[in-house]
Amino acid sequence: MRQDPLGKTLIVDSNDAARHFLAGQVQLHEDLAVVEARHGKEALERVASVHIKAALIDVDLPDIDGRDLCRLMRRRGVKVPIILLSTHDADADIILGLDKGASDYVVKPFHLGVLLARMRAQIRQFEQLDDAVFPIGPYAFHPSVKILTDRATERKIRLTEREASILKSLYRMNGRIAPMERIMEDVWGQNADVSIHALETHIYRLRQKLEPDPNALQLLLTEGNGYRLVR
Repeated sequence: MRQDPLGKTLIVDSNDAARHFLAGQVQLHEDLAVVEARHGKEALERVASVHIKAALIDVDLPDIDGRDLCRLMRRRGVKVPIILLSTHDADADIILGLDKGASDYVVKPFHLGVLLARMRAQIRQFEQLDDAVFPIGPYAFHPSVKILTDRATERKIRLTEREASILKSLYRMNGRIAPMERIMEDVWGQNADVSIHALETHIYRLRQKLEPDPNALQLLLTEGNGYRLVR
């Protein structure tokens, strides 16, 4: 499977106008790339070729019920948050959607801000799960077992507890600069007596494992008073 290093939000809706509008709002307000699909078959093709970090699926698709699409995606190993969108608001409909594997079920018409907030919450929760896998450059990062896997060669690189925690802290910044103080708080705790030199030492060792050429940094960059992870 080809992996997109940034990850995309999959939006599945047969209504072109509604789908394009929602895609534009996700890109505008969440700064997330989007991949679109008009029906279930196209959605399954997308998840087979593109790394996604969340999915918004309309229940009323022309070729398959969105709840059954959710079930198929789960069977194919898709673990990211899936939010179903539907005009059906009966308790039985909502329970069926959740039982098919949906992370959340939002009834139409919905307030856009609420939908985006619920999507953000689901993504945050997923990133805390032990079985979450994060793409970083040529690697798949498995935080629960503290391993980087080279997707091209399947070579596995073991990380220490601190190195894995630093990567998680940087990843959560979504490509933005992480100040040293924030990383130290994430990794060692708010009141820990840790020097900047200790962080720099861990960053140096992490780069030896992460960078294809530690002398020509590509993934873990120093910027200002912090670091940035190029995903």
